[in-house]
Amino acid sequence: MKKFFLLLCAALLVLGSALPLVSYRLTRAVLAPETPAASEDAVPSVPPADSSAAEAPSADSETFRFEDSSTGQVVELSRRDYVLGAVAAEMPVSWPDEALKAQAVAAHTYALYCRDHSAAENGAWLTADPARRQGCLTEPVLRSYWGTAYDENYARLSSLVDEVLDDLLTYENSPACTSYFAISNGRTEASENVWGSALPYLVSVDSSTDLAADNYEYTVTFSAAQVQQALAGLGLTADLAAPESWFGPAELTAAGYAKALPVCGQIVSGTALRRVLGLRSTCFTVQYQSGNFSFTTRGYGHGVGLSQWGAKAMAEQGAGYADILAHYYPGTQLLR
Repeated sequence: MKKFFLLLCAALLVLGSALPLVSYRLTRAVLAPETPAASEDAVPSVPPADSSAAEAPSADSETFRFEDSSTGQVVELSRRDYVLGAVAAEMPVSWPDEALKAQAVAAHTYALYCRDHSAAENGAWLTADPARRQGCLTEPVLRSYWGTAYDENYARLSSLVDEVLDDLLTYENSPACTSYFAISNGRTEASENVWGSALPYLVSVDSSTDLAADNYEYTVTFSAAQVQQALAGLGLTADLAAPESWFGPAELTAAGYAKALPVCGQIVSGTALRRVLGLRSTCFTVQYQSGNFSFTTRGYGHGVGLSQWGAKAMAEQGAGYADILAHYYPGTQLLR
């Protein structure tokens, strides 16, 4: 399990969240949904929680370590710089205060969960790609990204991060696997349906406000030849003479995501098909017409944990960050 966890964690927050909803990623989801970021699915499998006590180290006493997936180098940041950079990567700085604070606690906790379960030889806890604005943004990237608004945005975000920098979400006295993602299909997904392992606080919860999210529903069209090539990556042989028969009706999870479906005579998981086709979500329908396949997705991301759009909506309705975290991670404890 540790080996499997490490391999997935090494891809982190660059296919949560989880996969699963990033300032840059969310903007792309709204303005350029045809190029979803792979970071949404890079949340590790979820082994049982440790029994070790969870302790939030001081902002200056511990270095947070992640591997830059673009360079292969290990980046070391203070806790404060890491959390601030993670929030900047995950949500627009203009979003409500309480949503940003909920994201800060989730990002902080998630990093410590990865620390506790990582066995990477280079000492990295997880991966990120600052240059592509995925996972965590370093100061040079923030200056480039925010431009002339850097001082104003940094002051706003750092003040919010400082309010919750000592907060931590725990389950059985250990940091919880607080995955996050962009937009659900109206409900979040249970972790076992995405990563195969169940955690009692990563269960399906209502997030119906996501139905009002920008680009909640999105359709992408592929030629039959393109789909045939993608399916070959799953070891499937697709007959171009009869593409209308490639896909059968999907078996859905309780939350309405595709659990598995017949593809070219074999049963394929929804997550595997989403991966090879680069779909925004495993909540999808497929139609074939005139040599092309149209996939219509609802939501954006792996669907597990905190919905970032849902957090925004809850904050706009007056919920505090603790309420948001309690809703999306039921059964966890907030240590302050």
